[in-house]
Amino acid sequence: MIVFKTTRWLDDREFRELLKIADYKGYESNQAVFIFNMDKALRNNYSYEDVILMIQDLNIEIDDSSLEELRKLFNNMSISINWNSSNGYVKISIPWSIYSRVRELLRKHQARYIGKNSKEIDYILTPDKLHSFVDEATSSGLNIIDRDKLLEEKNLPVKPNLRNVSLRYYQREAVDKWIQNNYRGIIALPTGSGKTIVGIAAVVEKPVRTLIVTYTREQMFQWRDMFIKYTDIDPKFIGLMYSEEKRLAPITITTYQSGFRSINEISPFFNLLVIDEVHHLPADKFRYIARHSIAKYKMGLSATPIREDGKHEELFPLLGGIIYYKTPDELVEQGYLSRYRIITVKVSLTPEERKIFEELRKKYRALVGETSFQEVLEAARKGDSKAVEALRIHSKMKMLLAKSYSKINKAVEIARNEYENGNKVIVFTQYIEQANEISKRLNALLLTGEIPVDTRKNILTRFKESERGILVVTTVGDEGLDIPDANIGIIVSGTGSRRQFIQRLGRLLRPKKNSVEAKLYEIVLEKTPEEYLARKRKRLELE
Repeated sequence: MIVFKTTRWLDDREFRELLKIADYKGYESNQAVFIFNMDKALRNNYSYEDVILMIQDLNIEIDDSSLEELRKLFNNMSISINWNSSNGYVKISIPWSIYSRVRELLRKHQARYIGKNSKEIDYILTPDKLHSFVDEATSSGLNIIDRDKLLEEKNLPVKPNLRNVSLRYYQREAVDKWIQNNYRGIIALPTGSGKTIVGIAAVVEKPVRTLIVTYTREQMFQWRDMFIKYTDIDPKFIGLMYSEEKRLAPITITTYQSGFRSINEISPFFNLLVIDEVHHLPADKFRYIARHSIAKYKMGLSATPIREDGKHEELFPLLGGIIYYKTPDELVEQGYLSRYRIITVKVSLTPEERKIFEELRKKYRALVGETSFQEVLEAARKGDSKAVEALRIHSKMKMLLAKSYSKINKAVEIARNEYENGNKVIVFTQYIEQANEISKRLNALLLTGEIPVDTRKNILTRFKESERGILVVTTVGDEGLDIPDANIGIIVSGTGSRRQFIQRLGRLLRPKKNSVEAKLYEIVLEKTPEEYLARKRKRLELE
């Protein structure tokens, strides 16, 4: 039994506070006597440190042996959490005396058993579940020992402020929705609508140590430059982590690849995780970043969080679900994005291409009949030889359509006409050979993944500073590059995905001088599967 005594008069507030951890026994020898009640203390969320502070504040008398007994009592009723940087998990140690109270909670949060001894049993937990686990454990009256300060709020050295920018109404709404959702959630805004500003505003609203993960190095540099331009935070508080530089700072910006490699070591340093182009997160390596981030607060940003493969459903629980979105049409109506038209231009296969295509289609059908493509894909994964051969033929058909000379000729014709009319044109292709041929025929600027980073910057600068021009890009231009404004886009070939289509459209939507209308041409081979894909990928709704 642990006895508390005090000779000083306790006012009503102090008396009621003391009753949260002890039972009143009356007066003895001019002293108020209380008996410590562990169940009360845990039920009212008092830790050992809280009890010691109360003892000091109220001048309570307690002998050394009782103090040591109090410490042991809390240790026997406390869950310890520790960080393991070698595997990126949180180790949870539970005394046997409270294990029965925690067992179901461990199962609920998918904690994994790793060992036991005479005093306690140990589990490991993925960091993304830590805060939920702790909240439920403490609400059940359990105490948490956090020697590594994993749960501690880690504030920025100074509170940043926005400068040189005012949030648009939808950017303000998006940040407010994020705050209302306990600083968690995915924000879906079209390309060109200022998603990065939303992320920066989030850091201003929640000024804690922040890790920002970008898809490309170019995006990483863009984020840094925009923090410096649009906030008053000292640049020394902004660090980059990638192959050529590794500087941890209160605001650290990294890429998906570097983040995957370093998250186990750096995770405990950050309270806020911002994931740019969040639709990439479900990939196994990149999902690891979110699962092994200990950050309590999270934000995902994307123009296209919905994926055709359905894997977007996996990222919702990791980041808090989609909490805010605007379609391109909504922002066009309100004048924040350019008016646009999508023009479908149909062309035909050459006679020779048509002959080859029909022969391939017959071979494909002979192998699989009316079986759906998804079923063929699944059969191929299981090693079915017919399905494997069918996929090989399907790939040939797809390449034939994508690289048709009719499409190249039409793209060159449209680009040349629009250029002569004084426009800035981006030609989107899927294949390097196709991009090379089109750029040569048009004497246009060319941007592919094979071009060094410094050269890319020079090409983009030249295009930006030109009154008119033509830029031919492969998939390297779909995401991650800050491609200067253009008002004409021409899609020659692509994946057929809605996400890619929206990304490419977004390259044209930044407001233009004199409200010039943007035009996106998509060149489609008639009487082929491309017609169906063209209709499918233009559905821009976010369901």
